[in-house]
Amino acid sequence: MQAVMNLPKATVMKLEGHLNAANATVLRNQLTTAVSNSETSAVLIDMKEVESLDSAGLMAFVSALSLSQQIGRRFSLCSVSPSIRIIFELTQLDRVFEIFDSSTSFEVA
Repeated sequence: MQAVMNLPKATVMKLEGHLNAANATVLRNQLTTAVSNSETSAVLIDMKEVESLDSAGLMAFVSALSLSQQIGRRFSLCSVSPSIRIIFELTQLDRVFEIFDSSTSFEVA
């Protein structure tokens, strides 16, 4: 489901496939672990290979964002396909999440 790359002060998670109710708990746990890592100040979720996202998958992202805000970490998304980006727009979560066109446009603060 994911690959993790640790960059200085940032963790990049490359997700793939379908993020839905069947794997939302696993996704939430992986996101929580990444955000909770004391060696990182930012988590970037690369969604280039994500094929679909349902409400359960979306809630895993909201949960991770909430945790990151509580502990003062940056939580961002990148490479979100147009079909998945519309989900963020319809729920107005595109106003809440930092969403970058690509991982290269993400800069660690």
